[in-house]
Amino acid sequence: MISLNPETVTIMMLGGILIGVLLGFPLALAVGGVGIVIGLMLFGPKVAQELYYGRFFSGLENYTLLAVPLFVFMGTMLEHSGVAEGMYDALYLWFGGLKGGLAVTTIIIGTVLAACVGIIGASVTMLALIGLPAMINRGYDRSLAAGCVCAGGSLGILIPPSIMLVVYGPMAQLSVGRLFFGAFLPGFLLSGLYIVYVLVRCAFQPHLAPPVPAADRAAPFSVKASKLLKSMVPPVVLILAVLGSIFMGIAAPTEAAAVGALASVLLAVAYKKLDWHVLARTAMTTVRVSGMVLLIGAMAFAFVGVFMRANCDQVVSQYVLAAPGGKWGVFAIVMFICFLLGFLIDWLGIIFIMVPIVTPIAAAAGFDPLWFAMMICVNLQMSFMTPPFAYALFYVRGAAPPELGLTTAHIITGMIPYVGIIVLALALCIAFPQIILWLPSMML
Repeated sequence: MISLNPETVTIMMLGGILIGVLLGFPLALAVGGVGIVIGLMLFGPKVAQELYYGRFFSGLENYTLLAVPLFVFMGTMLEHSGVAEGMYDALYLWFGGLKGGLAVTTIIIGTVLAACVGIIGASVTMLALIGLPAMINRGYDRSLAAGCVCAGGSLGILIPPSIMLVVYGPMAQLSVGRLFFGAFLPGFLLSGLYIVYVLVRCAFQPHLAPPVPAADRAAPFSVKASKLLKSMVPPVVLILAVLGSIFMGIAAPTEAAAVGALASVLLAVAYKKLDWHVLARTAMTTVRVSGMVLLIGAMAFAFVGVFMRANCDQVVSQYVLAAPGGKWGVFAIVMFICFLLGFLIDWLGIIFIMVPIVTPIAAAAGFDPLWFAMMICVNLQMSFMTPPFAYALFYVRGAAPPELGLTTAHIITGMIPYVGIIVLALALCIAFPQIILWLPSMML
């Protein structure tokens, strides 16, 4: 065992994770490896083993985290159910005549899917497969088309039932149900701002997104209304089954996730898409994604245990709380750090590592814990669209049909305006905190 001051240990631990990630190690190994090495150096084998063993298993035994595989199963099953295709066909008839109408349709479907799926991979991939060919083949600018797919699909990690919020709750000791309802209005605000951006830009630059010819969308009003109703009722029923039971106090998020998983299977049966192949793929995706989430979580739980045992959390708190500008200086530093980390590591690492450290800082600065949590979650929307670690970029690049001629440069150019829109949404939530706090205050 060696003796080091907390400032040195803080630099070693946080710097070690950064170096490990930049060297290409998986995040779980970087976090876990740094924690184990530093723990052995400072406390010896016995204490390090107790810290790791105890924190590892106590974290994984959190009942709320059981909702992770259930929501992943629900979202993956919905990806195969055909719900998205039905909504696109219906909304295409309603909005196709607008300049930028197909982009608006893509964002609306992304918003609805966000309230059903909860995992970004499923949402962005579905929109890329359905929306990109429809837009680009009708003369849409490739950057505009790719940008709305990335932005609309990324809403799935914010609008409930979001895996991000399920993970965030135990980290900050906040109710996942309250986080769910705190995220609704910010999520819809982002969706609305995205749509306004598309409409305004296409009004000034109509060549970027020409309207669909009337002949291609000709249908009687009754037919359009019928298709819209049939396509929207299943996801609405699913949303009410899952989130309505939480809002009314009937079920906790974990039980509601189980209801959603069952409902997604019934929807797949109703759309005649359920077979053994779909079930096997859904099960494998659930195991793979849930395993990744829980492995990173377990390693981060243990890492934070060593970090706090070495009093590194007090070092971080002292430096951040001493920032100029009072509580808003503290807020700006935390937001900026989260923004910078979004370029380098995924949202899981940021939440598992940063949240246990910054939550006490926010409380000491006098911020409402629910409001502060949602501001971090909205901030992390940018991490999906800020290369090099931009999930949305890679999902769209991988899912886009090659014949569309979509390049990485097209996608990055299309994503940049939406990062600015997220900053605007953060400013609105600062100016009007009830955007976040009103709906949770109405929960039973």
